[in-house]
Amino acid sequence: MSIRTLLVDDEKLAIEGLRLRLEPFEDVEIIDTCANGREAIRKIKTLKPDLVFLDIQMPGFDGFSVVKGVMEIEPPLIVFVTAYQEHAIRAFDANAVNYLMKPVDEDKLADTVERVRQRLAEKKSADEAEKLKNVLTEVAPDAAEEFAEDDGESSERFEKLINVKDRGQIFRVEVESIEHIEAAGDYMCIYTGDNSLILRETMKDLERRLDPRKFQRVHRSTIVNLDQVRQVKPHTNGECFLVLDSGAEVKVSRSYRDVVARFVH
Repeated sequence: MSIRTLLVDDEKLAIEGLRLRLEPFEDVEIIDTCANGREAIRKIKTLKPDLVFLDIQMPGFDGFSVVKGVMEIEPPLIVFVTAYQEHAIRAFDANAVNYLMKPVDEDKLADTVERVRQRLAEKKSADEAEKLKNVLTEVAPDAAEEFAEDDGESSERFEKLINVKDRGQIFRVEVESIEHIEAAGDYMCIYTGDNSLILRETMKDLERRLDPRKFQRVHRSTIVNLDQVRQVKPHTNGECFLVLDSGAEVKVSRSYRDVVARFVH
């Protein structure tokens, strides 16, 4: 499957340099180039590329304006390319696949293309699953219901890596390394074995991104990675504590005791 790609930069040399660096990737098909943001919005809407390498600093409509300009359609995957490090946080806020500094490093470009392949494969799988479910709904409703249950448990649709903006930096956190998460208003405190980070997100939204077979709510304000649980310590009034790999203890309230019992053996 070819990755239909659009290059956007107001500098011709930058376009040509990126084109040359992308030549070794046989599945990357450059379908067009753009020299400004307005042209990019128009071509994204008409050509519907899979991927856009997008310069941030352009006269008139900058890269972030381009992203906003295509939000009413299903947007392509975006890789920001720029000479300015200070735009990194906004780039990840815009849900970019990656953020590349000029001149583009070949190893980082290869890593980016691999991320794009994974994202597109996941999207294709989800699209195919949705088509199959729609057909089953018409011809075999019972099978469609069973399919929907299986699809809900598929680990492929859950996050493997979470970008956390904390203290002016971007931290890329592997989900498997997360021990537990505690809510503090609209912020989540994410604890790994050797670090703690603050993520601005609600508990409900974060739960949707995590595999429920591994991450379970054990308190109204706490989620635990069940793979990190090493001991269960009974407490008073039907409550208990989970002892995690790091030695941290997390309280399980009575209302969530039965949920945890299904997973902790």
